[in-house]
Amino acid sequence: EMEPRPTRTDIPPWVIVPEDLKDPEVFQVQTRLLEALFGPKGSRIPNIEQVSKTMLELKPLEASDLTEVMVYGNYLYKLRTRWMLQSMAERIRQRVERGMIKLEEAMQSLELGQIE
Repeated sequence: EMEPRPTRTDIPPWVIVPEDLKDPEVFQVQTRLLEALFGPKGSRIPNIEQVSKTMLELKPLEASDLTEVMVYGNYLYKLRTRWMLQSMAERIRQRVERGMIKLEEAMQSLELGQIE
């Protein structure tokens, strides 16, 4: 199987090429939660990358309501970032499914303060 390789050309300066691009951490998130997680059109991704010292790539999975999130970077940073994003996505999903909040509110209520 082919290793996922980033298609992005704007690789952030804190990502070491090629080592950090070899083995991304990968997880899947419901596509409908992406905007709450990453902002409209992924507007929060540059900020998340900068704070977490990683690089993110999103790939919608065909015929599915899931999107694959690939996290590239230093081993510990990418592990921590995957864990953080998965936790945030899970929290949004639970709150939306309990009907506590609408997706728009989830977007506003999420802060990026989880990463030291």
